[in-house]
Amino acid sequence: MMQRLKRLYPDGLAGRIVLLLAITILVANLIALAVLNFQQQRFDKQASEDREIERIAALIPAMEAVNAQVRRVIARDASTRFARVRVDDAPLLTESAADSRSRYIAQGLMETLERADVNVAIIDRPIPPDAPERRGRFRTDQVIAITIPLSARDDQAEWLNVVTSGASPRPGRVDGKPFLTVLALSLFCVLGVSIALARHLTQPLEQLSRAAEAAGRGDHTARIPERGAREMRKAAQAFNAMQAEISQFDAERLRMLAAVGHDLRTPMTSLRIRAEMVDNEEQRDAMVRTLDEMTVMADGLISYAKEGQDSEKTELINVGSLLTRLCEDRGATCNADLTVHVTGRRVGLGRAIGNLIDNALRYGDEATATLAQDKRHAIITIDDNGPGIPPDRLDTMFQPFTRGDDSRSLETGGAGLGLSIARAIIIAHGGQITLENRLEGGLRARLMLPLRRVTHGSGVT
Repeated sequence: MMQRLKRLYPDGLAGRIVLLLAITILVANLIALAVLNFQQQRFDKQASEDREIERIAALIPAMEAVNAQVRRVIARDASTRFARVRVDDAPLLTESAADSRSRYIAQGLMETLERADVNVAIIDRPIPPDAPERRGRFRTDQVIAITIPLSARDDQAEWLNVVTSGASPRPGRVDGKPFLTVLALSLFCVLGVSIALARHLTQPLEQLSRAAEAAGRGDHTARIPERGAREMRKAAQAFNAMQAEISQFDAERLRMLAAVGHDLRTPMTSLRIRAEMVDNEEQRDAMVRTLDEMTVMADGLISYAKEGQDSEKTELINVGSLLTRLCEDRGATCNADLTVHVTGRRVGLGRAIGNLIDNALRYGDEATATLAQDKRHAIITIDDNGPGIPPDRLDTMFQPFTRGDDSRSLETGGAGLGLSIARAIIIAHGGQITLENRLEGGLRARLMLPLRRVTHGSGVT
């Protein structure tokens, strides 16, 4: 039961706000209905008592003007199914009860009759088991007893004794149809306003969530509009300021890497010239091989720094054609959907995808690239049949200078910057890149890029 209730409970903030408002409206209206029903019962009871006061007050002058026999006839005619009126030789009550309701009725009769010898009491009367209809007809099982002395006739004192239920025969309930109509209208109006308000309040949170996810993927260009409530504006300002500082730090880091790469080229070139002049062939080959590895690292630093900058203009790209060309140039197998288009930098995307294909061919005998699409993304997968990567190292492979093997040999690869460069390019295009080991063996690189719909006849290649 609890699991079912949890599934019905909205997961989003807007849904929870709307649900809270709906429950509040329902509870408030139900409380109002209960209070209204209680007040109506009080008003009905008081109106019934006021009618009894007026009826009894009207009987007293008539009975005072006639003899004892006529009095009893009047009392019999005045009796109803809800009130018993009798003229007796003895009083039913000798004093009034002390409760507020009895005092109210007695005070009303005394003011109307202008006399002070009126006794009233509220008496509990059990409802017989054989009369269940009375339980539904009356709102209470109490009766009102009233005793008023009459003037003596033939030297015999007489009293007017009245016992009445003091209740109307109709049910004491509020008509539910008008109430339910008003409740439905109010609920509809308030929920309509609350849904619009909840969407307005939660939209900045959704934007912040999406921007935070993009920032977590390394997109330092993600920003959110600084609008909405004061708290949301402050959160947006803090997030944008954080992104600006991270972007500035990243730009400085890339400039430093580029400067280091350029500065290393000059002494390495000088060292290579001197190494070529060494007479010992074995030492000369070892020194040249080491300098070549250092040159690869320096070139990788420069390339990595350059790819972090958006110097190339964006354009509409047919990813299928681009992937097919890259695979043909490298001898890889390609299965591409030629109708998939994205907006981006052609050279940058080519370098990123080419790096992944090169890695697949370097660590496996063959590589297979596949291009598909879903509703929002172009999806590129590049599979190889190599040894794969230990699961605990998959997340670290995109860090600079990290490689699948521990060597720096030019025969097996470069400086370990290929995946870092590819990741920087893909993130700059608003996409994602992941690595996973295939069940049948080998590694799979998966790229997701925001899709761009193109109408037929656009002429894009």
